[in-house]
Amino acid sequence: MNVGSYSALDASVLVLNKTFMAVHVVSVRRAFCLLCKDLAEVVSMEDGQFSTYNFESWAELSAFRAANFRQEDDDWIRTTSSELLSPRVIRLLSYDKMPKQTVKFNRRNIFARDHNQCQYCGKRFPTTELSLDHVVPRSQGGGTTWDNIVCACVDCNVRKGGRTPRQANMTLIRKPEKPKRSPLLNLKLTQKKYQSWQSFIDNAYWNVELK
Repeated sequence: MNVGSYSALDASVLVLNKTFMAVHVVSVRRAFCLLCKDLAEVVSMEDGQFSTYNFESWAELSAFRAANFRQEDDDWIRTTSSELLSPRVIRLLSYDKMPKQTVKFNRRNIFARDHNQCQYCGKRFPTTELSLDHVVPRSQGGGTTWDNIVCACVDCNVRKGGRTPRQANMTLIRKPEKPKRSPLLNLKLTQKKYQSWQSFIDNAYWNVELK
């Protein structure tokens, strides 16, 4: 595969277990490795119904799509002889374990939960310009938990200091809480090319952990 295909190879693919339950997310590169080893199959939504493909039949479909109708949100992987359409969902053929039930409490997920938005002034910033603030300061007994940590810009964090929002005469734009599923997954679902994931997420009681 050509070097120029790296961005498409790094796109995301939702992985289902044998019983069609979402278990995690991998790159297109990893998905094709699983397909080539016959460890997985592509799951594609067509005319409101799901169809499944092994590597060979997916290559045939890719050739047909490339020749007849390309869609704006498609990602294509160019090989020496053809182009392969990047799958959006794959199903593991022998994996039936249940998905993990926890969302990792880490800086990346907190930034994603709060949409890189200062929870005091409401402005959005790059992650390099954001800090994490204890709503109730640790000096006043506040814990390092989902419901007591928010994103804050440097100015708001300095203004608040070691006080509660009420003591600093500041207001949170939303109450912090533990997400029911991966905040990074929610960000993916806002992109049109990952809308096919929604069918496997809407009625789920599980959380997808992004790798």
